[in-house]
Formats: sequence, structure tokens, C-alpha cells
Amino acid sequence: MAHKSTTSASSSGDRSLPLFAKFSRAVERQVGRSTTFVLAVGVVLVWAISGPLFEWSDTWQLVINTGTTIVTFLMVFVIQNTQSRDTTALHLKIDELIRVTAKARDELLGAEDMSDKKIVEARETLNELAVGEEVVVESNHTKVARKAPAKRRANGRKTAARANGRKTVAVEVTAPAR
Repeated sequence: MAHKSTTSASSSGDRSLPLFAKFSRAVERQVGRSTTFVLAVGVVLVWAISGPLFEWSDTWQLVINTGTTIVTFLMVFVIQNTQSRDTTALHLKIDELIRVTAKARDELLGAEDMSDKKIVEARETLNELAVGEEVVVESNHTKVARKAPAKRRANGRKTAARANGRKTVAVEVTAPAR
């Protein structure tokens, strides 16, 4: 299977994107750079240093408040657009992996559209199916870990078998750190 690099895949796919999506990607790339952060800090410093020059007036304060409010308001839409596209692409990739994996459960395709109750039920079912490996599930800030019974190998180490979808492998079981 040929593997395309992320750069070539995204640059060739950008041609067919709507104008706002192209704009959002460009802004996202630029805003995520450290130089943009340094520029923003510089603007705030210039504003702060200019305070005595403008005698700390209401207009001086209004400039930074208005500027930051406008930038924040517009960035919400840019960030939402890029995050929605990224999330959709991630779901497509995961759905494809589920579809091509022999022992994957097809009912998990489109799990993002399930009700909260169904998602909790699916998580509990998957935890029960996890044989031989430690599975940590965070729910309401509580971590739950389950392990399958371990067996001793000839060298004295404990191992447990787990099914990874295609074959059974041995997983070394270590004692939790205390």
C-alpha cells in the first residue's frame, strides 16, 4: 500500500476546497506559529507602553478591547471550520479502519452519532471484550483498569494473551507503580 505524505496529500486536496476552507487553513497555519504569538505579544506591549502617551484614556483602552474582541470573534469561525474538517476527516479514517478490520464491530461505524447512553454501553462492552490487556477508561474523572488473569512463562515472567483482531500475542503484565 502506497503512503502519501501529509504535505502532498493536503496540498493536492487544497485545490478543490471552498474559498473559506482555504482561507481557514491558511490562517490556522499562520496563527499556530510562534512568530505570530511573538507578534501578538509585541502589539500588547506597544499598546501598554503607549498608555502614558494617551494618558490612560478610555479611547486607549477601547482600542485594545475592540481589537481583541474582533479578532476573537472572527477566530471562532476559522477554528470551528478547521476543527470540523479535521474531525470529519478523522472519523472517515477511523471508519475505514473499522470497515477493513476483520474482527471490528461494524456497529461502531458512525459512533459519533450515537446517543450518550449507547456510547456508554459500547464502551462497557468493549471493556469486557478486552482480554489480557489493561484497559483504562476515564469516565466522570474516574479511572477504571481491568486486567485479565496472568500466566507464568518458563522464564518466570507473567504474561497474558490478548486478541488484537488478527492474531493472539503475548503481553507482559507489569505490577502497577505504587
